[in-house]
Amino acid sequence: MSNFFAYLETGPQRYREIFGLDFEDFKAGQIFHHRPGITLSQQDNKDEATETMNSAMLHYDANYASKTEWKNCLGVSTLTLQRVLGSTWKTFYKKSKIKIYHEIAMSHPVFDGVTLYARSTIKTINPTESKNLGEVEVITEAINQNNEVVSKIHYTILIYKRGQHPEDQARPVSFKPVSHEKFLAYHAAGSGDGELMEQSGLYFEDLEPGETYEHRPGKTFFEGENWQHAMRSLDWHPRHSDLEYVKKFHDGQLPISENYLLGVVTALTTRSFGRVVANLGWINLEVLTPVFVGDTIYIESKIKEKRLSNSRPAQGIMTADTTAYNQKGEKVLTYTRTFLIYKKGLGPYEAAGY
Repeated sequence: MSNFFAYLETGPQRYREIFGLDFEDFKAGQIFHHRPGITLSQQDNKDEATETMNSAMLHYDANYASKTEWKNCLGVSTLTLQRVLGSTWKTFYKKSKIKIYHEIAMSHPVFDGVTLYARSTIKTINPTESKNLGEVEVITEAINQNNEVVSKIHYTILIYKRGQHPEDQARPVSFKPVSHEKFLAYHAAGSGDGELMEQSGLYFEDLEPGETYEHRPGKTFFEGENWQHAMRSLDWHPRHSDLEYVKKFHDGQLPISENYLLGVVTALTTRSFGRVVANLGWINLEVLTPVFVGDTIYIESKIKEKRLSNSRPAQGIMTADTTAYNQKGEKVLTYTRTFLIYKKGLGPYEAAGY
């Protein structure tokens, strides 16, 4: 099995999350199991149908749908397509674009409550005459929680060749590749011969005090999401919903709610801390610089201490200091967080198909 790694060393005990394989890493016959999966709700289905002005009432009129052979609102096919192809992003991070969809097949109905997982098989490799890009022919299958294939998408994507991706060319030469087993991007799946499962974060044993993890990618805040999160949180202060108020009292800059900011900062740590069981708490949380719509934040976490859990033998307790920076390099938020995290070889992963 080829070893692909998910981090770069950017300094002593400092590691940056990276994603995606170069064109040269793909081989015909490889199978990639993409994780995480996602459970769809009828709300997701209804939103997709109404926001795209889909006139097929089968997707959102439950009374009508109950009179059909399906008896339930049927999932929008393109919603399945979006969720499944979207979940392949880590492996195909260095994709330039989808060149062609050869075929999209829907072979099994999708309803409220179904969980979808993506599995991609590499069919052919075409180096092309391009200096920058090669063609990778892929079949990605959408598989539900009962291991039934609900959709099959056959397409060709353009992938950057080694060293040609814009991020690779902009990367400082001081950044070094890592080869430690704990930093692997995949583990063996199925037969173990060219069949790879995307990793879901680091275990308790992998994280050591003094290590710093630079979480990537960053996150830009947009006006619509800021308003939506405030409304759903019952935070109906006019600074989130009244542009005239904002123009008068906030110089026209829409501020991001501190509570939403905390949620985003914590969420962006989950690429490395994806095996977290639960957060136990935050202390010393300080907002140092206000964040506005249009700002981008980048996160890093330094492991402060770790200890075994006395009451949970499958888990350990981790404490980390996390800092958020804006696009100018200014600190915007800091906190110390303690959380439970699974120990190696334990937890629900094998049973859940991870």
